[in-house]
Amino acid sequence: MKPTVVAVNRRSDHAVSKPTVPSIRLLEGLGVEGDAHCGTTVKHRSRVAKNPLQPNLRQVHLIHAELHHELADSGFDVGPGQMGENVTTRGVDLLALPVGTQLGLGPDAVVELTGLRNPCSQLDGLQPGLMAATLARDAENNLVRKAGVMGVVVSEGEVRAGDSIEVRLPSGSRVSLQPV
Repeated sequence: MKPTVVAVNRRSDHAVSKPTVPSIRLLEGLGVEGDAHCGTTVKHRSRVAKNPLQPNLRQVHLIHAELHHELADSGFDVGPGQMGENVTTRGVDLLALPVGTQLGLGPDAVVELTGLRNPCSQLDGLQPGLMAATLARDAENNLVRKAGVMGVVVSEGEVRAGDSIEVRLPSGSRVSLQPV
C-alpha cells in the first residue's frame, strides 16, 4: 500500500478533537498554521505549566488510520482528528520509525519525527476506556504507546488528503521513538 495522507485536521483552541479541513499549511519551525499547538515553544498546557520555555517538539501530531481500524475492532468509534492529530496517515508504520525520520507530506512539506505521543486521560472524555485501548504491552512487558507520533516542521508546505508520503530514514544509528 502506497503511504498516503488520509485527512488533515487543525483547531485554533485547546480541545482534544480537531475538525478535518481541506488542507493545512505547515510552517517551518512552528507547526500547523492556525493550530493551537503552533509555535517554537511548547503549547501543550500540561507542559507549559512545567516549563513554558521548552522547545516545541510536538508541532505536528500524526496518527495512522490503521489505529482507528484496530480501535473499531475493539468497539470504539474514532475517526480522523478525533484523537487530536493534525495528519492521519495510511500505509506507514509510524510507531516503528526512528527518531529523526523525515516524512515528506505532499509536494513540499517535511516533518521530522521527535517522539511518541503519550496518550492522556482526555481520550476517555471522548469514549470511556479509549486511553487504555491506545496502550499495550509487548512480549517483554514494555509499555507500547499507540496514539501516534510527534514531529517538527523542517520544510513548509500545503498538505491535503490524498497527498503521498515519502519516508526518509535517518543515516547512522537508529534511536527508537520515546514519549515527548
